[in-house]
Amino acid sequence: MAGSGRRPEHRGPPELFYDEAEARKYTQNSRVVEIQSQMSERAVELLGLPQDRPCLLLDVGCGSGLSGDYISEEGHYWIGMDISPAMLDVAVEREVEGDLLLADVGHGIPFRPGMFDGCISISAVQWLCNADKKSHSPPKRLYRFFSTLYTALARGSRAVLQLYPENSEQLELITAQAMRAGFTGGMVVDYPNSAKAKKFFLCLFVGTSGTLPKGLGTECASEEPQQAKFTNERTRFRNVKGKSVKKSRDWILEKKERRRRQGKEVRADTKYTGRKRRPHF
Repeated sequence: MAGSGRRPEHRGPPELFYDEAEARKYTQNSRVVEIQSQMSERAVELLGLPQDRPCLLLDVGCGSGLSGDYISEEGHYWIGMDISPAMLDVAVEREVEGDLLLADVGHGIPFRPGMFDGCISISAVQWLCNADKKSHSPPKRLYRFFSTLYTALARGSRAVLQLYPENSEQLELITAQAMRAGFTGGMVVDYPNSAKAKKFFLCLFVGTSGTLPKGLGTECASEEPQQAKFTNERTRFRNVKGKSVKKSRDWILEKKERRRRQGKEVRADTKYTGRKRRPHF
């Protein structure tokens, strides 16, 4: 159910829309992979995970495991849920590192209380607003999802759900059901003034009322409290959490060290590690 970075058209339930052909087409599209990776990176960043230990995350609507790839790359473990058998088949073929579960999240999250250190979801939650069967009630399905998700998350953890709402009423319904289930938090909007880059992240807190993270985008001098504070572009230098700029030498060395701790074979570090090559003409 994970999305491609564009607003998905509703063409029936996701388990039917993402058949075998669509699942393969989706996963092999380099643009889709790039956008999925960017949104996954942002979602994990908004989780505010501890830096000193690996965490167990839930990936709701994991699809073919593209978002899970980023979670694994960061040194964390994950379990993915999706309603599309075709998508999960592709994930199995790709030999993703996470565990996979075929399930409709509208029926609830079937895991023991406090099991997960966090949850991400990329372009999936809006599907719960569709009534694909006569028995489907979007408010009830959303509440069932959020209430069981709240239980499955450890106290003090977060859920970050990237979504494409069709309208403000849908956004209100999703947020209202999350709050009714016990979550606190709100919407973080990245690049609100851009038609293409604008992204909605529902950032939810479990058992604690944290400070809502800041959104990315253009500087807004007259912003209201609780609204996102925007900057011109994605921060790539070492930030307050101590993360290194992506693709830099420090970033590469940190990534190699994580892989060594996981018991994987990694090339030895040299003075050339992380050095950019000159272009050939």
